[in-house]
Amino acid sequence: MMQMFDFWGILDSIFDLASILFQALLWIIFVYYLVISAFGWVKRKEEPAENFPVKYKFAAVISAHNEEKVIGGIIRSLKAQKYPKDMYDIYVVADNCTDNTAKVAAENGAIVFERFDNTRRGKGYSLEWMFNRLFQLDRKYDAVCIFDADNLVSSRFLLEMNKQLSKGHKVIQGYLDSKNPYDTWISGNYSIAYWISNRLFQLPRYYLGLNCALGGTGFTIATDVLKEIGWGATSLTEDLEFSLKLVLKGMRVSWSHEAVVYDEKPLGLKQSWRQRKRWMQGHSDCATRYLKKLLKKALKDRDMVALDASIYLIQPFIIVVNGIALVIGMGIFFANLALNLSTLLFVLLIGVVTYITVIFVIIEGKLTPKIFLYFLTYPVYSLTWVPIIIDGFLNRHKKEWVHTLHTRALDIDDIESLDKI
Repeated sequence: MMQMFDFWGILDSIFDLASILFQALLWIIFVYYLVISAFGWVKRKEEPAENFPVKYKFAAVISAHNEEKVIGGIIRSLKAQKYPKDMYDIYVVADNCTDNTAKVAAENGAIVFERFDNTRRGKGYSLEWMFNRLFQLDRKYDAVCIFDADNLVSSRFLLEMNKQLSKGHKVIQGYLDSKNPYDTWISGNYSIAYWISNRLFQLPRYYLGLNCALGGTGFTIATDVLKEIGWGATSLTEDLEFSLKLVLKGMRVSWSHEAVVYDEKPLGLKQSWRQRKRWMQGHSDCATRYLKKLLKKALKDRDMVALDASIYLIQPFIIVVNGIALVIGMGIFFANLALNLSTLLFVLLIGVVTYITVIFVIIEGKLTPKIFLYFLTYPVYSLTWVPIIIDGFLNRHKKEWVHTLHTRALDIDDIESLDKI
């Protein structure tokens, strides 16, 4: 009697063989990041910023599109810096605004430039336009600090950036904290992701001399670097594009754990999806344009900074493949009631990554009962990245800027008092 054809068994075997390579790649990347992150487990004691002479003049630049509700808060926080007032100026680019952003910014003491361009839209173009005007001014600056309109800036930010510039660093990313971690489960999970990244991605790379990631806001660029290589970053992720240009030029982004910027996180999944899709559109665009060049530099020059940047670029695509494998694996599970190896490994990886990081949120002093409850939904938040990465990749050639609405009108005193709870 002919043996019955075992369709599901054969499909399960083929699936396991096909996905094992991607599982191996994902685990290799996980182990690589785990080893790197170990250098950030213990925070080193650094010399206080007060020990460094104040000698750098800053231009704080805020690109704003229809941000009348929040623009006043960041200007007031910048005016409250523990840094000599004659050593920095605050500039606002009111970019294609149809509201009172320019008026509110001027009333709060910023120097306002209005820009109108229906063709070159977006933050990258806005910054490039502003930099060109800064360089033409009679007043000269040693460095430019970039902020978003919804941010609040800790009072020591410029003092800490003065310290890092004094140590010889040319491009420095500040600590990106959350302005509204307790609003919703989405803003809470965003906040968790940023706190983990600050401690386990950014800090160890700073210690190891690797390239830290620019976060789109709260970073400083020495003017001579900006003039030497130009901005030229006009993709949907202008921060990533500029950092990759730095690596290809043999430079890197440094880090300041004490220069804190509070960023407003999205409240709902729809708003979050749109923002993260834009990030992945820009990430995919940068990967197609820069990955080959980075790998070539890494191999030719034996450049670990370039190799690390390359791994960072391909990471989302490895996650997508394994996410798809997870979906297929779960389909096989429900059809055959047998959990295959690749699915089990992927679920295990998500669990390990999610719950080991609770320790570091505690170390950062951010764990509260509400944040702990948000950790229960963190795996769900993490899995939403899979369709978002796919959506972003499929739309990587579309470069229309999608504005994220900001409504959390707080002052820096509100945030810093909340941080002490």
